[in-house]
Amino acid sequence: MTNSTSDDTLRYKVVANHEEQYSIWFADRPLPTGWSETGFSGTREACLEHIGEVWTDLTPKSVRERLEGRVS
Repeated sequence: MTNSTSDDTLRYKVVANHEEQYSIWFADRPLPTGWSETGFSGTREACLEHIGEVWTDLTPKSVRERLEGRVS
């Protein structure tokens, strides 16, 4: 079980990779290679809610482009 009190004090940022896949990352840690900040940060819950609003198509970008005929 997690302690909701400590979760409320931790800060996260929403990050995305080149495939336009989203995740959360601790705000005070350097980003892993291949990920960039999206500009949204907050509590874990707020970040996950934001991802739920903006990441409406879970298909990776390269697959979407291939399906649309943009990449051979």
